Amino acid sequence: MVNTQYIKAPNLSVQVGEETYAYRELGKRDGIPVVFFVHLAGTLDNWDPRVIDGIAKKRWVITFDNLGIGLSSGKVPESIHQMAADALHFVHALGIDKMDVLSFSMGGMIAQELMTIEPNIVNRLILAGTGPRGGSGIENVTKLSDRDTVRALLTLKDVKTYLFFTRTKNGKQKAKEFLLRLKERQEDRDKSISLKAYRIQLKAITKWGLAESADLSKINVPTLIVNGDDDRMVPTINSYNLNKRISGSQIIIYNDAGHGGIFQNHEAFVKTALEFLL
Repeated sequence: MVNTQYIKAPNLSVQVGEETYAYRELGKRDGIPVVFFVHLAGTLDNWDPRVIDGIAKKRWVITFDNLGIGLSSGKVPESIHQMAADALHFVHALGIDKMDVLSFSMGGMIAQELMTIEPNIVNRLILAGTGPRGGSGIENVTKLSDRDTVRALLTLKDVKTYLFFTRTKNGKQKAKEFLLRLKERQEDRDKSISLKAYRIQLKAITKWGLAESADLSKINVPTLIVNGDDDRMVPTINSYNLNKRISGSQIIIYNDAGHGGIFQNHEAFVKTALEFLL
């Protein structure tokens, strides 16, 4: 029987040289997989199960921990480009030579860098809550994350309450619902990111945000760009920028939504994503 529930997906691993990558997979193991590229500080347990389950009902889904994060071994890369190279090592170790990519936030940055290394491995690309290299305000992610971390500690809330969602009545409610969904898996949970690993990822994002702009005209696969209209982490203007620079790309901007717009609007997003990916 095919498993389409993320909370029941076992923790798996694959060896690449001296390093071990942790991953989960679900859905019918057939055709081209949809590989999920996670956000800053994200582990296997930071994906919204409603998004994963929704995609897995129709597609083969794979999530994974970047090197040095969660159950994966090794050191956290100091650049987004190296994270992309490592991700390619992972998918090749699984025997994958073609994949669809669903990426979010830092994962979208990794996906863009991956396209500069091995563009032919990607069939279709979803870039959610992200922006281009050298994009507007991306270099401020560290400052914003630090400020909201203090805010979260003072209010005894999860920092994603502030970073991912709007502070409207609707946004606050959707944040609560999302955080509850992240706790649904009770057994065999992933390990949380260490503070050191988190700081290295932040530095990598800052460097990427300050780097020279990339030539996005080289991305010639079908691309869907998604965000909320009030993304504080990676300002929404960056999504419009991606849409303008990636030929033929589609864009969806959710109203009254922040950085985590795909989680806040998970039902609508899954429907749109499946239509795009199928």
